[in-house]
Amino acid sequence: MQESFEVSASGGSYRVVVGRGLLKQIIADNPDALFLIDDYFATLLPVPAERKILVNAAESNKALECMAGIILKLRELGANRATHLVVVGGGVIQDIATFSASIYMRGIRWTYMPSTLLSMADSCIGGKSSINVLGYKNLVGNFYPPKEVVIDVDFAATLDPEMIVGGLFEAGKICYARGYDDFQAYLSDDPGVRMSTDTLQRVLVRSLKTKKWFIETDEFDQKERLLLNFGHTFGHAIEASTHFGVSHGVAVGIGMMVAVEFAKARGWLSQTGLKRTEVLASHVRSLLSLDGRGLVVSPPVIHLDLALEKFDNDKKHLSGVYRMVCPRRDGELELVSEPKNSDVLRDIAFAYENALKAITWEVLPVSGDKIGAGVTPVHPAVQQQM
Repeated sequence: MQESFEVSASGGSYRVVVGRGLLKQIIADNPDALFLIDDYFATLLPVPAERKILVNAAESNKALECMAGIILKLRELGANRATHLVVVGGGVIQDIATFSASIYMRGIRWTYMPSTLLSMADSCIGGKSSINVLGYKNLVGNFYPPKEVVIDVDFAATLDPEMIVGGLFEAGKICYARGYDDFQAYLSDDPGVRMSTDTLQRVLVRSLKTKKWFIETDEFDQKERLLLNFGHTFGHAIEASTHFGVSHGVAVGIGMMVAVEFAKARGWLSQTGLKRTEVLASHVRSLLSLDGRGLVVSPPVIHLDLALEKFDNDKKHLSGVYRMVCPRRDGELELVSEPKNSDVLRDIAFAYENALKAITWEVLPVSGDKIGAGVTPVHPAVQQQM
């Protein structure tokens, strides 16, 4: 059974449809469209080669330097201002498509079909692109929503457990950011690695309708929508310090745990807040455990020196100030600003250690007394790898 709703945006509203068997329907209903797709699905779409642009969903392809190739391919296939572009893929493909569709001939119509749980539960609505430039992650981008988002939950059958859990972390994050009651409602849907298709559809609709509130309240990331960065600032550092050996969704889940530990270290939480954030952390830990073993079978060793260095360089910080989304008081989220000094950095390091040890990941601690000096060094073991 399909479900649909509208998302309002400054450039006009767009429809979101969630259901099964929608890929075949999209292909049948759009005989003249061009398709930009993750090359993983190259044989899944019975579309002639002259209507397909295949893109490898590697982070390295989500770069400004690669956009010219996409634009030229659109031109070669005869795309014009009336062209309808159908996009099939996860977050990397979505970023490429959002950016390309927005600038090709000053903007063409596009439909997005997310293929990963992370993109289905979160990024498919909101219309943001984030593009890397010369090694700098997500340095440029814009807002250009599709005309329609079509979510075929049958794509979940192509995903491994880690990809499913990563998507659930984003869904849980959205619901927790809206409020603890919304998070409890999300938990009541019983999200998990082996959930049924009906349960998955329920989780997706709840997550997206919750994110819809953030988008319509704060379309351009000025206030309320910034709370959706929960887990990301801490998580991005884990991704970057492991050379993306930890997937984005898993890193966000761990990042939420780090944010909770940091809030505890700073004494920001009431007894109610401690209980509520423990429910969140327990949910994250439970999803990271699969059949009595770790979801990530061989997690990389986290070099805390390097993670702190990557954290320090996050683009969301200001000069002399760390900016992070953390739980406060009774567990509600808040964008906090903390000075870049040794005391704050020590608590951040402590938070990373506690969170990672709670999931039994190996951590190489900060070397020497460099935090006390307000300096974040690179661990000697990491220097040898760089």
